[in-house]
Amino acid sequence: MSAAPPALPATGASPPLARLLEHTADAVQAVRGGRSLNDILPRVPPELRPGVQALSFHALRWLGSAIEARAQLAPKTPPPAVDALLLTALALLWPTPPDAEPPPYAEHTLVDQAVAAARLRTPAAAAFVNAVLRRFLREKTAVVQAVQHAPVGAFNHPLWWIERVKRDWPQHWQAVLNAANRRPPMTLRINARRGTGAAYVQRLAALLRDASLIDDAGLGGQAVVLHKPCPVQQLPGFAEGELSVQDAAAQRAARLLLQGGLLAAAGGKPRVLDACAAPGGKTAHLLELADVDLLALDSDPLRLARVQDTLNRLQLQATSNPQLRAADARQPATWWDGRPFDAILLDAPCTASGIVRRHPDVRWLRRSEDIHTLARIQAELLAALWPLLAPGGRLLYATCSVFVPEGQGQIDAFMQRLPPGSARVDPASPGHLLPSHDNAPQASAGRSAALQDGFFYALIHKL
Repeated sequence: MSAAPPALPATGASPPLARLLEHTADAVQAVRGGRSLNDILPRVPPELRPGVQALSFHALRWLGSAIEARAQLAPKTPPPAVDALLLTALALLWPTPPDAEPPPYAEHTLVDQAVAAARLRTPAAAAFVNAVLRRFLREKTAVVQAVQHAPVGAFNHPLWWIERVKRDWPQHWQAVLNAANRRPPMTLRINARRGTGAAYVQRLAALLRDASLIDDAGLGGQAVVLHKPCPVQQLPGFAEGELSVQDAAAQRAARLLLQGGLLAAAGGKPRVLDACAAPGGKTAHLLELADVDLLALDSDPLRLARVQDTLNRLQLQATSNPQLRAADARQPATWWDGRPFDAILLDAPCTASGIVRRHPDVRWLRRSEDIHTLARIQAELLAALWPLLAPGGRLLYATCSVFVPEGQGQIDAFMQRLPPGSARVDPASPGHLLPSHDNAPQASAGRSAALQDGFFYALIHKL
């Protein structure tokens, strides 16, 4: 299940902004040091966490611009704690495009509270922080224009990432990078065992909450986008398992794998393997759509527990009785019982380059060599799982990545390794889906392109 996009705290909201900025600067400093927000945010005091999460997301989306601006305003890099606070404040002050989320606070409020945070965090540097930020306000037009000439400042991604996207998508690269700096929509998947998307939109309308059904055949009339995100606890039926939060691109997986129905050996349900199941959104979707004998694997027992929690909330554990097992899918000898699968979902580990608008820290955590490391793991998974598929079965390969080596490049290499005539890629495979209005020609998302994350899908039939 995807989390709701965090809402920025309102001006004057409790707790004081200075404390939120102090913890946000800690988060920015930790991310620049190689730690994930998923590790950092749980350590923030609970009463501060929602505000810190929202501010951290905004700051990390515009961190590239802040880095370039700080280099102009203070060429000598300050100590890490001071630098992190300056970068946080500059990112929160940064003027955003009309179609992006605006700066969250009035300039004078942000500067005043950033200086107050400096007094809490690095008292000796408070005057320096004040001077740099006030200089930025005085020279903002010139600084912003200068920053636009630096790729990192203009596109708010590391240089290697920009060059990779430009190489993979020469006609779409700017749209892909810009889309990553927009706040994502909050998209719901209505449990097909409990209702329809159209009915849920009407239910929300009765509560004066605006939402729309996404008109896309690949989503089966079950995908709903909220016009204004909200905490999941405010959604009617969420606790009772009537819906989940899941991006539109991710909702395509189960329907692609199950399209046309699955055949099974006489006297049994179709056997389905979800090879990298956590956190369980696609696992649950498979069980919402079909009665199958499902085995869900994940190498991390803690993440597998989240799959169990998801199935319990959706009331799928008792009705479908799926098996959950902690194991490395690349080592079938440790978990496979020898019975072939009719369908396999391989949502492979990847750079997550397609979901950076939901996880803005990812772009600053990844390194260029990660693409090759993860591509090797993806190839190992394909090689290990393909022999487990029954003749006539299908394997859906998926990654939440916009990088071609993790998508089409991976599948092209895999198909070349197979004996001629032993497999075919289904023409219904969407291929690469890009998270922008300026979508790739081969993507099937069409009008819903801007509503979805970046993904890759290839459905392969075993002949």
